[in-house]
Amino acid sequence: MPPARSRLGLLLLGALLTLVLYLLLPGAQRGQRLAGARPEEGKRGRGAANATTRAATAAGEPPVFYRELSAGPRAAAGAGRPDVLFLHGQAFTSKTWEALGTLALLAGEGYRAVAIDLPGYGDSPPAEMVVTAQGRVAFLDHVLQELGMRRPVLVSPSMSGRFALPFLVARGDRLAGFVPIAPVGTKDYAAEQYRRVQTPTLILYGDRDTSLGPQALQSLRHLPGHRVAVVADAGHACYLDKPEDFHRALLGFLRQLK
Repeated sequence: MPPARSRLGLLLLGALLTLVLYLLLPGAQRGQRLAGARPEEGKRGRGAANATTRAATAAGEPPVFYRELSAGPRAAAGAGRPDVLFLHGQAFTSKTWEALGTLALLAGEGYRAVAIDLPGYGDSPPAEMVVTAQGRVAFLDHVLQELGMRRPVLVSPSMSGRFALPFLVARGDRLAGFVPIAPVGTKDYAAEQYRRVQTPTLILYGDRDTSLGPQALQSLRHLPGHRVAVVADAGHACYLDKPEDFHRALLGFLRQLK
């Protein structure tokens, strides 16, 4: 083969390889994001690498699937810090909080962090008892008892408000804190019912959530011990859109609880 033709062949081959790498790289980066690989979150969750993951089904009736990360040797350093119980929205499960790095982050900060699958979602079977508000209160009573959680902070996004709000109104004294994230069902309770709740509350929503976020705020602002955190440039699932800002707001709230 003449030298000029050989050089042309090499140039074409190099261009082809560059194009292939260019096309494959974005896909690999997307895969890394979907796998929850966020180096900055790992740095902020000090000690998260030493956390122990537990996925199991709590005993009793109804059975409840949960995921838990404990800080292991660091747990003693977090003595006196409240447990944190995560519920989930309609399109999600307990896996969301694990994949987002939230459970690991809190475990690294010395908190016991537990996320459950609500009845009929994920690995928790449906349960007839949760058809009524009273039944949903009894369900969360059951969860706290089976998981050995005393006065946890309850994190409740969207659909899970159907569980969290009846419990807040009826059993607010059993919670160290409440973090509603644009929950549904806030209009089911009167302002006077909210005013009787003494649970410290962080009302969270994204500024692009123009429906449930502001609607929930109108009701929840009657809670006497509340503060509001609006996550900029985030929608209804603000914790997915801006996880760092969400984690920062959540940790700030947890740290000021007594």
